[in-house]
Amino acid sequence: MIDNSTAPYAAFLLRVTSGVLLLAHGLMKVFIFTIPGTVGFFESLGFPGLFAYLTILAEVAGGAALILGVATRPVAILTLPPLLGALYVHAANGWVFSNQGGGWEFPLFWALANVVIALLGGGAFALRLPVGEKLSQKLAWAQ
Repeated sequence: MIDNSTAPYAAFLLRVTSGVLLLAHGLMKVFIFTIPGTVGFFESLGFPGLFAYLTILAEVAGGAALILGVATRPVAILTLPPLLGALYVHAANGWVFSNQGGGWEFPLFWALANVVIALLGGGAFALRLPVGEKLSQKLAWAQ
């Protein structure tokens, strides 16, 4: 049974946690690995360089939007391609993320957590903007 009095706070914690992690990963690609370094890495994996830019955008903008609770459902869905791409890249490295090259369990968990966010919505303390609300309402499967 879902406790309707605490569920909005659980959704808030999950949304903000995923948002902070996305933002941190995106900013790491910008400031630590650098944008050209990230593009080169994506290309070394056989992906088009454009995917690096799209991933950085999804992580930075998506992370900020999730933290604020703006258009939570569509943003959570739009973060899935980079997360599933990370799952694909790490799949051959085994189960444990501490393996060389990182394992696949963390990207899988994170992708599934964002599916849960898309199903739950923004939860408590979400910034509700008119455009984001219209998008989120179209994706409100469980209402």
